[in-house]
Amino acid sequence: MSAASASAPRRDTRGIVDPAELLTRVRFRRHPPAPELRPYLEHYWLIDWELTEPYATHVVPHPSVNVVFQRYGPLDGPPDTAESSAEVSGIGLGLFTQKLTGLGRVCGVQFRPGGFRPFAPAWPVSTWTGRRIPLTKVFPTNEAGGTGEGTDALSAVLFPDGDHARVAALDAFLLAHGPTPDPAAEQAMELVDLIRTDRGLRRVSRLAAASGLSARSLQRLFAACVGVGPKWVILRYRIHEALERAESAGTAGAPDWALLADELGYSDQAHLVRDFTATIGVPPTAYARAVSAP
Repeated sequence: MSAASASAPRRDTRGIVDPAELLTRVRFRRHPPAPELRPYLEHYWLIDWELTEPYATHVVPHPSVNVVFQRYGPLDGPPDTAESSAEVSGIGLGLFTQKLTGLGRVCGVQFRPGGFRPFAPAWPVSTWTGRRIPLTKVFPTNEAGGTGEGTDALSAVLFPDGDHARVAALDAFLLAHGPTPDPAAEQAMELVDLIRTDRGLRRVSRLAAASGLSARSLQRLFAACVGVGPKWVILRYRIHEALERAESAGTAGAPDWALLADELGYSDQAHLVRDFTATIGVPPTAYARAVSAP
C-alpha cells in the first residue's frame, strides 16, 4: 500500500468551488479514520451549518465514492421538522451543487479512488457512478441501518455534538462491513495515486506502460475498482489543479493560462478553457476574477 494510506487528512481545498466563501458559511473539518481503515479512505469530512439565508455549495467531485450521513433541520426538534438519510454517493461526473438552508449537519466518508470496492465487492464500482443510492441498497445486510452492535448508525453518526463520537460511529459502521482484501483494488489505488502525484503522466498509454497492463485491461480494472476510466481521472485532476491556480490568482497574480495548459498536458490553451468552462460553468479568467474580488 502506498504512503498515502498512512498520511493525515488532506489540508487542501481542491475541488471546492470558491472555498473561502464556503468556509465563511459552514464549519468544515476532516478527520482520519481508524488505522485499519486508512489504506482505503482519504478521510472523514464533517460539516455543520446554521444559516439565515440559503447558500449553494459547488464541488468538482474527486474520483472517489462517498458514504454520506445527512440531516437537514434541527437535531433536537420534532421528527417532522427535520429529514435524515444515509446514502452511497458514486463518483459525480459533473459539477455537484447542494443547497443548504437553516440548520443542518453532514458526516461523510471519502474513500480513496479504488478504496470502496473492498467494502462492496459484489458489484463493479462503476455501478454507482453518477448515482446516489440509499445506504441499505448497497449494504443489504444492514437493513436496520445498524453498526453491527444494535445501534442505529444514522443516530450514532449524526446526533453526537462532539467530533470524536461521530468519527467513532463512522469507524464502527465501516469495520462492521469490511474491508475484504482485494489485490485489484490495491493496484487501482496505487495507479490513481500515480496519476495524482506525477504531473508528467498525461496519457493513458503511459499509465498502461507503468502498470504493465494493456490499455483494455487498465480500462477494466478502473471500471471495476475506481468507477471511471483512467482518462477521466487524468482529466479530472487537471481541472482540480486549474481550479486551484485560478483561486490563487488574487494573491499570486493571474496564471499564464497558456503555460498552465502546457504543464497540464493540454494541446493548447483553448482546450483547457473548454474543459474548465464545461465543468465549472464559467471560463477560468472569469472565475479567477470572481473569487479574487473583495
